[in-house]
Amino acid sequence: MTTGDRRFPVRLDLKKGAVDMSHGSGGRAMAQLIAELFQRYLDNELLAQGNDQALFTPPPGRLVMSTDGHVVAPLFFPGGDIGSLAVHGTINDVAMSGARPLYLAAGFILEEGFPLGDLARIVESMALAAREAGVPVAAGDTKVVERGKGDGVFITTTGLGVVPEGISLSGDRAQPGDAVLVSGSIGDHGVAILSQRENLGFGTEIRSDTAALHDLVAAMVAAVPDLHCLRDPTRGGLATTLNELAHQSGVGIQVRENDIPVRSEVTAACELLGLDPLYVANEGKLVAICPGERADELLAAMRAHPRGAESAIVGEVVEDPLHFVQMETRFGGTRIVDWLAGEQLPRIC
Repeated sequence: MTTGDRRFPVRLDLKKGAVDMSHGSGGRAMAQLIAELFQRYLDNELLAQGNDQALFTPPPGRLVMSTDGHVVAPLFFPGGDIGSLAVHGTINDVAMSGARPLYLAAGFILEEGFPLGDLARIVESMALAAREAGVPVAAGDTKVVERGKGDGVFITTTGLGVVPEGISLSGDRAQPGDAVLVSGSIGDHGVAILSQRENLGFGTEIRSDTAALHDLVAAMVAAVPDLHCLRDPTRGGLATTLNELAHQSGVGIQVRENDIPVRSEVTAACELLGLDPLYVANEGKLVAICPGERADELLAAMRAHPRGAESAIVGEVVEDPLHFVQMETRFGGTRIVDWLAGEQLPRIC
């Protein structure tokens, strides 16, 4: 099929075509890949500038920047794919500072032979996630590696945001007496990835929770401006995130197993596979630490938002020179919740 563009006499074959080395050469084939695929789906006024950088005027406030590489396997999974994940993951990293995410940049590493139809599906999903979040992809880059030297596609996204004056969120601000909250059920993403990767059926489909959380964060900050810490419990799950915060702040954390929301199907899957849901990755949940006297107020604000409807207060910050995370079990005992040792689930984000 002709394109009507004299640079590209024939359109990309998105049904049967595949990435080849010329798509990373910097020549006509690469220009066509960018024009007919990336610009087609990701088009916005900044990307349309057509330069090697995006020029914009930042709003007032302190700038926040984060970058994240995405190597998830499989590329498509229940509830999402590497495209939406690359958008949500970086937006959330920026949002955990209390920032309003402004723009994304995306870098693609493509393997020779990767189907163009799958690439279009990924880019379209990425574009939809960015539009729904209101955070455009303002700049990008594409490279191609030889067959066998990649794994289909890897995506690195960088996010830029701005923190309003008066907001100060950091992992070193947790204090004894603070409350610990989570925004919903844990372990969904990691179990969804594993079930797809290993072709496991659990009687019901477990879907990834991948989602952008910046609107939830904005509602939380508006309700409780003196919020102390936010963190999204991705690799290493809730357990590792709590240990990071405890060590960063020089405190201990105590949580209650009965109060931590876990879906019954995730619990069953973890029991079958010998996994602990506390260590399983999430991509659409957050951990919040706030002054204890503001916990109920924060919880109400979180539950009023669709992304936080299942939020719960799960514990508190305590004095502890050893910075332990401890959990009161559902049987009334106490156990140490240690750092994740090794890699429980590789390639989950």
